[in-house]
Amino acid sequence: MNWNKLKQQLESFLSPALVSRVEYRATGYRYSPDKSVQCYIVVDKKEVFNMKDDTTSIRWYQTEQEIKNDESLNLIVTSDDIVRVKKDSGDKIPEDRLLTIAKKRKIAQYSKDLIKAQNQLCKTDFRKAASTFLTEPIEKSLESDDILLNVLALVDRRVGKKRLTAMEEDMQMKHPIVRYFYDLRRKG
Repeated sequence: MNWNKLKQQLESFLSPALVSRVEYRATGYRYSPDKSVQCYIVVDKKEVFNMKDDTTSIRWYQTEQEIKNDESLNLIVTSDDIVRVKKDSGDKIPEDRLLTIAKKRKIAQYSKDLIKAQNQLCKTDFRKAASTFLTEPIEKSLESDDILLNVLALVDRRVGKKRLTAMEEDMQMKHPIVRYFYDLRRKG
């Protein structure tokens, strides 16, 4: 499918509040077929989703340790997480340490998942991901570990306010770019 048709289909699924704000763009070289086309997403005339560009305001992590040290992360530790730590330790850890250990485990798992998702995104072809998004149910894109599919689903008109509200806790565990589009959609 050529870029113009793909772009038109993606934009036809945009939420009405985001129609004039979100654009899909691509750079291509007409006379140089060996160069790959780079696709990106623009919000309010500013490029926000282009992983190859360091000038965007969204944070792209380089290492797991960088994620663990990020103070802006606010992961919610549930009682299930604490019970799991208690069970794994055989009830040998003092009660006052359980919360700290559960939080450390959660951030460690989160950082592994986030780096894995970023690495997968580097290999992702925007066109293939967009085609996947257009052919599969919206629920599959929302639940996917693929950052690009999450973003495309969040700006989709088929995702209503009620579903967005229900996803609030899950969004805490997503990549900053996914949270950016989630916040954009909630406000828009």
